[in-house]
Amino acid sequence: MLGSVAGLALLIGRLLHVAGGGGPFEGLASARVAVDSAHREIVIELPPADLPARPPGGEMAMVLFPVCVAEIPASGAIFRARIELVDSAGDTLSQQFLHHFNLSDPGRRELFLPIALHLMAASKETPAVAVPRFVFGLPLRRGQRLLTSAMLANTTTAAYRQVRVRLALGYEPVDEIWPLFPAYPWVMDVLFPLGHGPDGSKAFDLPPGRTERAFESSPAVPGTIVGLGGHLHDYAVGLELRDVTSGEVVWNATLVRDRAGHMLSIPVTHLYNWHRLGIHIVPTHRYRVTAVYENPTGHLIPDGAMGAVGGLFVPDRGVEWPTVDPRDTLYQRDLAATLRTDAGGSAMMLMMNMH
Repeated sequence: MLGSVAGLALLIGRLLHVAGGGGPFEGLASARVAVDSAHREIVIELPPADLPARPPGGEMAMVLFPVCVAEIPASGAIFRARIELVDSAGDTLSQQFLHHFNLSDPGRRELFLPIALHLMAASKETPAVAVPRFVFGLPLRRGQRLLTSAMLANTTTAAYRQVRVRLALGYEPVDEIWPLFPAYPWVMDVLFPLGHGPDGSKAFDLPPGRTERAFESSPAVPGTIVGLGGHLHDYAVGLELRDVTSGEVVWNATLVRDRAGHMLSIPVTHLYNWHRLGIHIVPTHRYRVTAVYENPTGHLIPDGAMGAVGGLFVPDRGVEWPTVDPRDTLYQRDLAATLRTDAGGSAMMLMMNMH
């Protein structure tokens, strides 16, 4: 918690520096960022940290990396992302140690909210992801500053020294004619705009029986959704994105569950093909995400549910992706939670595997 009005004022001033790019990222560490021209990759590496063994009688040891600034060294379009964990000897560690990794752009806004654009989030279950490199790409420019952080969790009795978390971003240089379309990740969560609690958690309690949670908003710019995925927990029975204005269902998730109702996966839906780019949405319409659960256990499951839909979005030709207003109180509160506690750790991966 922020301790005083003075502390809040200092934090808001810090947010204005971050978003506006006109001043230093006061108090934030710097991530190591390098370009691998031979493999056309931008590699972002967090400062190393020791990962202790699981304590006797405990479930796990956890290490939270500080939020770091990553300054992009080359302009281009990102089409691939993968996470690596490396120990002090240079050996690759299992991704099972990754509790979460987050990357956000404090200068550009989310599609459905005036908060910082969350570019991606990953956990131990997240595979390397990619979009067709000649078709779609996330534009990044040289000198652009992103915010990144991670948490590790160790359930084993072995300790690891100086563990480094790396994000490798495959890119096409800005002087190439590819990709055909600039594409941006987006997300809508049923607990938007800010979740609950000081850390902005997007998890909510699941009482016995049926529970529905929903959020609706309008996109900041017109464009086309080219792919969709979702995130739910056990006992979910539905996840839907609807055009509230027209009444049409944009997407209804296919849920893969076991016989006990445990969530196994939500397959990604590709909306593009050789004659169609995807589903067009406009700022004059409102869109609603709804998550539905049926809890058969007879008891409350604390923080037992989440509901989010996200994917990839191509703005209409000639439309620029909107920047943030750092004076907006919603933006300030969301970014304050990110800087204070790294609130986005349970989010789904936003750039999806579109191959």
